[in-house]
Amino acid sequence: FKSKNGAYVREHFFGKYPELRELVADLSDEAIWELRRGGNDAHKIYAAYSQAVRHQGQPTLILAKSVKGFGMGRAGEAQNTSHQQKKMDNEEIRAFRDRFSLPVSDDAIDQLPFLRFTPDSPEECYLRERRQALGGYLPARRKDGDALDCPPLEIFKTQLEGSQDREYSTTMALVRMLTALTRDPTIGPRIVPIVPDEARTFGMEGLFRQLGIYASAGQLYEPQDADQLMVYHEDRKGQILEEGITEAGSMASWIAAATAYSNKGISMIPFYLFYSMFGFQRIGDLAWAAGDIQARGFLIGGTAGRTTLAGEGLQHCDGHSPVLASNIPNCIVYDPTYAYELAVIIHAGLKRMFESQENVFFYLTAMNENYSHPPLPPGTEAGILQGLYPLRTLGKGKNTVQLMGSGTILREVERAGEILSQDFGIRATVWSATSFTELRRNGLAVERWNRLHPESPPRQNYVETALAGHPGPVIAASDYVRLFADQIRPFVCGRFIALGTDGFGRSDTRAQLRHFFEVDAHSIVLAALQALSQDGLLPPQEVSQALKRFKLDPEKAIPWLT
Repeated sequence: FKSKNGAYVREHFFGKYPELRELVADLSDEAIWELRRGGNDAHKIYAAYSQAVRHQGQPTLILAKSVKGFGMGRAGEAQNTSHQQKKMDNEEIRAFRDRFSLPVSDDAIDQLPFLRFTPDSPEECYLRERRQALGGYLPARRKDGDALDCPPLEIFKTQLEGSQDREYSTTMALVRMLTALTRDPTIGPRIVPIVPDEARTFGMEGLFRQLGIYASAGQLYEPQDADQLMVYHEDRKGQILEEGITEAGSMASWIAAATAYSNKGISMIPFYLFYSMFGFQRIGDLAWAAGDIQARGFLIGGTAGRTTLAGEGLQHCDGHSPVLASNIPNCIVYDPTYAYELAVIIHAGLKRMFESQENVFFYLTAMNENYSHPPLPPGTEAGILQGLYPLRTLGKGKNTVQLMGSGTILREVERAGEILSQDFGIRATVWSATSFTELRRNGLAVERWNRLHPESPPRQNYVETALAGHPGPVIAASDYVRLFADQIRPFVCGRFIALGTDGFGRSDTRAQLRHFFEVDAHSIVLAALQALSQDGLLPPQEVSQALKRFKLDPEKAIPWLT
């Protein structure tokens, strides 16, 4: 009706029933046109809310009917021409000005001046008075919470010293670190462990009795595991948030804790553990929102990697969560292999987010594959945090290669280095690439600085600096799509080959899956030999011999198309 005129409204709205027509019989078409729907009439809205706040004993529902595009006239009022009308021409703006009696001259129409009340006007004074009465201006953001004194790195002494002959996963290492943190008298009460439904899968049942699972009404039933030592223990004062099978609900709880420093002035330290495939892929919008609202905390992608969770099929085989996480500017992404790397990264994260109060959050992958963990090599902490450091150099051959790996595939890279040095006489330096993402971000920042300072001596990015004095082709392998390792390609001076697990997940043994995706030790050796051959340092026949020796089928179907 409001897209037509007063005569149309008289005929088709009021004219439908005689009693309605009689109501407007003494109004001109122009007066009918000026009638406002309740939702566009400040007096009617005020009257409705005034009555609502006085009503007692039950809720009040206010139906405020409004007109889309109210005030735009022929430019879009009630016309529903598009989801959102963004522009009006000068004639339409002039009509808008006249309709609402705005103090804008014809000469100023082109500039679309921003109108506001004068500081001492009654309207401005009233608005300021009401805003103060309602608690202040919105949006308002508290930039800092209470800074926390984080414990020293030695709180993770067990992980830093290595596992000797014992084998365990980085997920178990993480849970032990989480246990140590909850026992710290300063930050322990601020730790918020969050899990959807995989607490026992991640080995977190030891925290049930120690911390309790939060339940607003306490334990209302006898759990099935009541006869066990690590019983499912719910408590009004519980510290663990066990949210059930709801990744979105768990992420919402994590965001609430991760922004408590701003909303409540209290710094909480949330750790949300989840199957990595069910994280960023399922709740990507929430993860992006977490970055946008400056959340602080740890997201832990458990059972991460395309090949580490054998037997559960493609739904659980994560080959891209670090790539998705890398798109969020303030999400710090790491794919560690060893417990000491995880310890150094978590400690640095605590310092950055809760001592320095930096507005970042961390995404860390954690695997369920058991293996032994060496002690922290002296002087490697900075390289771990930068994203790359040398583990060891094998062999003394004339030809050299640089082998990089992350997550569980680093161990395949280490075996490849041994094969190259022992069987082919090639000198191989093995690098742990804890974060291809941080390496890329550093490279981009240096590239930008050099572009903006053309007359200054150019800076070097971290990859260039680390690889200085380490000649030869670079082979980088991970348990994720090639795009993950390929992030550093622009910053490697020389031949670079990225290996990864492009394609859908599959159910098989880890060894078979890594062979299928061509990220096992033999495939890494083959890539290194081929790179040396392409550089003219090895005859192609040696590459062919390696194919036969390792029983690699050159006519095998492409993994990501199979």
